[in-house]
Amino acid sequence: MNKPISSIMHRVLSPASMDDSVEEVEAQIQAHHVSSAPVYDSDGAVLGIVTATDLLKFHATGRDPKTVKAWEICTYRPIEVAPEASIAEVAELMLTHKIHHVVVMQGKSMVGIVSSLDFVRLFLDKNMT
Repeated sequence: MNKPISSIMHRVLSPASMDDSVEEVEAQIQAHHVSSAPVYDSDGAVLGIVTATDLLKFHATGRDPKTVKAWEICTYRPIEVAPEASIAEVAELMLTHKIHHVVVMQGKSMVGIVSSLDFVRLFLDKNMT
């Protein structure tokens, strides 16, 4: 597909501060029905991303989600793409790196996130119409 990734990305609904607790991040993710939350540093730059997989791994440790901070469990420096990157390029990138989330950046600002579920939705939309 030559369409831009911005056509299937979703806007960030649940940003987290690096000092938010895991409990707070998880509550945001659940409230917005998403599978990840970007983690910002004190300067407003994207530090990392907390994904559902990160949360599963965290809970397996038995640590207290009220005392552990987002920066401690996030995936640092997520793969970034421009909004005009093609859907096919991003799909290949995700397969190559074996990841489920890509951050869409316009300059230094995050404008969205693409998850593997966005590709499933795209597939269903194309094949169900």
